[in-house]
Amino acid sequence: MSNKFKIGVIADMFRQSIEECIESSAKVGAEGVQLYASFGRLSPENITADTLASVKNTLKANGLSVSAVCGDLGGHGFAVREENPRKVELSKRIVDLTLELGSNIITTHVGTIPADKNEERFKIMQEACNELAEYANKNGAFFAIETGPEKADTLKMFLDSLDTKGIAVNLDPANFVMVTKEDPVYAVHTLKDYIVHTHAKDGIMLKQTEPKIIYDFFAEGGIGDLRLDEYFKEVPLGQGQVDFDAYIKALSDIGYNGYLTVEREVGDNPYGDIEMAVKFLKKYI
Repeated sequence: MSNKFKIGVIADMFRQSIEECIESSAKVGAEGVQLYASFGRLSPENITADTLASVKNTLKANGLSVSAVCGDLGGHGFAVREENPRKVELSKRIVDLTLELGSNIITTHVGTIPADKNEERFKIMQEACNELAEYANKNGAFFAIETGPEKADTLKMFLDSLDTKGIAVNLDPANFVMVTKEDPVYAVHTLKDYIVHTHAKDGIMLKQTEPKIIYDFFAEGGIGDLRLDEYFKEVPLGQGQVDFDAYIKALSDIGYNGYLTVEREVGDNPYGDIEMAVKFLKKYI
């Protein structure tokens, strides 16, 4: 194949220090890394000039770029009006950090978008995302909503309703097959005007339920009597229900040439799984 995709890794998945994670990403053959700024040393509350310099120096020494920065602030995203002033201001600071690191993509979950645009929650999220979009757009950046909590058509309707183009999409095919039960190929074509970053992840749906139930469980810190392992399972690339041949072809067909960024959230051998995932993706490059 002659696709122009780049392979990235969510560096924190190696479960080491930031600098060690960057070095491990280079060793497994990645071209870029996605870094977390929603917690830890790069978060707005903790970051120092020394940390920023250390991360930038490590990136340069290992020849890596930053594919995106994760700015997911947890909870119900931007669905709770009282929380939004604080979250919006923190998100703006993460935009500034992302630009300082040489990227212009901030990935995040905004909450579960209602299919009915007349719901109050839709309007609350719309208001917050308009403010984020305006700040991002003014600075040449994008807040990329990670797919999964809603169908692709609902997400497109929400994106189309915003006032500026500073909000985009981080497409995660596994979230579609594990939670939403939607074909990632259909999602690619539906959201083609908004995709700026993707995750390379695979999984299996075991039992279907309303996606909002799953994401509310995450948002509330696992409170409640819900066993996630009964509903879905994340697996190594190529071992789940994502048809990567069709998915990669769809990305190529719409002209996407950005990062395929490996995300591996489970498993006892993160280095081995991520290394295998990078090798798996290289056959599509």
